[in-house]
Amino acid sequence: MPRRVRDYSMHTIGDIVCAAESPETPLLVLETAGTTLRVAAFCGAAAEGALPFGPEDIEAPEALAAGTPQLPEAVDTWSISRLAAVRAQAWGCAQGCARLGGSAMDRVLRRMGRQTSRAHYAAVHAPRPFEPGVSAVPVSGKCWGAEEMENLTEASLDFWLTAGRFCEAFEKRFAAILGRKHALAVNSGSSANLLAMSALASPLLKERQMRPGDEVITVAAGFPTTVAPIVQMGFVPVFVDVTAPTYNAVAEQVAEAVSPKTKAIFMAHTLGNPFDLAAVKAVAERHGLWLVEDSCDALGSTYAINGGSRMCGAFGDLATFSFYPAHHITMGEGGAVVCDNPLLRKIVLSLRDWGRDCWCPPGKDDTCSHRYEWKFPLLPAGYDHKYVYSHLGYNLKISDMQAAVGLAQLDRLEGFTARRRKNFSLLQKALGPLDGKKILLPQATPNSAPSWFGYLLTLAPGISRQPLLEFLNSRHIGTRLLFAGNMTKQPCFENVRYRAPFGLDGTDAIMERTFWVGLYPGLSEDQIAYTAESISGWLAAC
Repeated sequence: MPRRVRDYSMHTIGDIVCAAESPETPLLVLETAGTTLRVAAFCGAAAEGALPFGPEDIEAPEALAAGTPQLPEAVDTWSISRLAAVRAQAWGCAQGCARLGGSAMDRVLRRMGRQTSRAHYAAVHAPRPFEPGVSAVPVSGKCWGAEEMENLTEASLDFWLTAGRFCEAFEKRFAAILGRKHALAVNSGSSANLLAMSALASPLLKERQMRPGDEVITVAAGFPTTVAPIVQMGFVPVFVDVTAPTYNAVAEQVAEAVSPKTKAIFMAHTLGNPFDLAAVKAVAERHGLWLVEDSCDALGSTYAINGGSRMCGAFGDLATFSFYPAHHITMGEGGAVVCDNPLLRKIVLSLRDWGRDCWCPPGKDDTCSHRYEWKFPLLPAGYDHKYVYSHLGYNLKISDMQAAVGLAQLDRLEGFTARRRKNFSLLQKALGPLDGKKILLPQATPNSAPSWFGYLLTLAPGISRQPLLEFLNSRHIGTRLLFAGNMTKQPCFENVRYRAPFGLDGTDAIMERTFWVGLYPGLSEDQIAYTAESISGWLAAC
C-alpha cells in the first residue's frame, strides 16, 4: 500500500515550498507568523555557511511530482526572506508537501541559534572602551564571549535542564586538566565544601569516618563557607594564624595544632596564593589526617613539591572549586569536587544526588543491570535500587545549561591565568616603590605560581583603611576586604565551639588593615594603571 501523504492545507515549519511566481526555486519554511512565512533558500553543499542534509532527511518525498528537479543538498541559513502565505505553494507538488524531517530541522534551527548568539554577543556584550573616572573598575567579574552564548543556546534547545551531556563532558575535561581521576560538578563552591566535609563523615569510610567532636585545622581569615560546613557537621574548627604578605596559614602552627582529636586539615588557597602545600601535606601524611583543599579562589594556581609542579586542587584527598561569576571561570552558579579515591567519589556522588545508593545519572535506569536484585537488611528483597539511600544527602547538581557555559570557559582557562599573572605584575611594578613603607604588597608562597584572584594590600599601622576605600569608591574602583576577616568575630560565631591555640594576632591585623583590588582578566592595562595611580596618589597625600 502506498504511503499516505499528509494533507498540508497550511504550511508549517519544515515544509519545502516555493513562491507561485518562482516554482523552480525551493524554499524552507522556518517560521510562520499570521499571513507571512519566514523562509531560507537552498544551496549547494560547497556554499559558504551551507548546512548539508541527505535524502534520508526528506519526509514525504512521494509528494514531489515526476520530473521535479533534484533538491539542492544544503540550506543557506544566511539567506532568509519573507514570503506571503498566499504566494506560497508546495514545491514540485504532486500531492501534499515534502518537508525536512525533525532531526534536519533541529540542525538548521540550532545553526541559526548559534548565529544569533554570536551576533547578540557582538552587539550587546562586547567590552567597551575604558573611561577613567566614568567606567567602573570592578574587583572581579565574568569574562566570556560568543562561544559561551552558543553553548548555552545549544543546551537550552536540548531542554534537558538537569545534568546531562554537557555536564558529563565538563566533568571529564575538568578532571583531566587538574590531573585528577574524578570530578563531580555541583551547584556552587559552598556546596562543594559542604559535600567534602559531609563525605568525611560517611560510614563507608569505616575506621577513618569522622564524627562529631573531631577537630579540623583551618584558618579564620577567609570566606565563611570554608568554616561553616566544619561546624554544620559537628566538627570543631581549630584556627591557626595567618600572616601577610602571603595571607596563608603559619605552617609551623599547623603541625603544632594537631591533637589526638584532629582528623582533617581544610584550608583555602588565599585569593589564589597557595598555602604551604609541602609542609601541610607532610603534616597530614605524618598523622594520617584527611587533607581537603579549598581551591575555590585558586583555579590555575600551581605548586611544586620535589620539583614536580601541579595545579592547586591536585594535592588533597578532596579539593573544591567555585564557578561563581567572580571566579576564575564561571557557569553562573556552580562548583566541583575532585578526588582520586573511587570510594570518596562514590560517597560524594551519593551525597550530591539525594543520598542515593544508586549511581545512575539523571534520566538513566538500571546501569548496574541488577536494579531489582539488591538486598538490604531492613528493606524488602529486590527493593528498587533507585530508591535506596545510603546517606542523608542533598540535591546539589547543576543544570546542563550551566555546564555548557563552563565547558566553553575551560577553553579560556590558560589565557585567563596568563592575564591574571600579567595584571598582578603590572600592579607590583607600579606600587613597588611603596612596598614596606605605607603599604605592604602581596608575595607568592615559595615554590608556587599563583593565578591571583585579587591583589591584597595591607596598610601600615596608623593609616586608616576606610578613607582610602571611600576615595577609591569615589573613583569607581571596587575594593573588597579579605572576606570574613576573622571568622571568630562574626555575629554568626557566637556560642560556636572552636580552638585557637596560638592566638590570631595576624588574622586580626588583616581584619583591620587589609583590602584587595581587582586584577581579573576583564581589566585592561589602562584600568590597572588607573587603580595603581589612585592608590599611590592617596598614599602620597596621607
